[in-house]
Amino acid sequence: MKVALIGASGFVGKAILNELLSRGHFVTGIVRHPEKIASQKNLTLAKADAFDEGAIANAVKGHDAVISAYNSGWSNPNIYDDFINASKSIQAGVKKSGVKRYIVIGGAGSLYVADGVQLVDSPQFPEEYKAGATAARDYYTYIKNENDLDWTFFSPAIEMHQGTAGVRRGAYRTALDNPVFDENGRSILSVEDLAVAIVDELENPKHIKQRFTAAY
Repeated sequence: MKVALIGASGFVGKAILNELLSRGHFVTGIVRHPEKIASQKNLTLAKADAFDEGAIANAVKGHDAVISAYNSGWSNPNIYDDFINASKSIQAGVKKSGVKRYIVIGGAGSLYVADGVQLVDSPQFPEEYKAGATAARDYYTYIKNENDLDWTFFSPAIEMHQGTAGVRRGAYRTALDNPVFDENGRSILSVEDLAVAIVDELENPKHIKQRFTAAY
């Protein structure tokens, strides 16, 4: 496929980029700083601002699918507003481009850990991640009303950032609105296997207009 990948130079984006290229897809990496990514076979780089829906539309036009791994940065004091505004801008740009298939990497905060209780609202949720997680949760609420795009929203495992770095098992389990826990009660997935789950969904769609999560 010809895939536009927004945020291809980030922590998650780099893993998805590697997975896409390893499977023979043609990728346009859309980033703020193309110089941060080394040239590779089947990779084209494009510069576009996530807050400029026109620029996004031009960059993704003609692709089979768009994957957004946009992240406004955990240390960004405006993380909530930036994530919400950029995510809405990217969504609008994808719609404007005419591309129908859109996969978004969101957060685990909107997963339900008890009846009516989302992870981000639970007492044990770390305060330093609350603004970013709340932004991803609120954007998920927004995209659920999107009728024109064939969207999928992915919520990573709770401990995705603390996953086994560099490990690609190529296997995972999925769920929709609740975390996937292992035998030790942990929801964990390496970023490499997050990328596997995303590209599997791209190649074999199972969650159109739906959210899903994955963990070991």
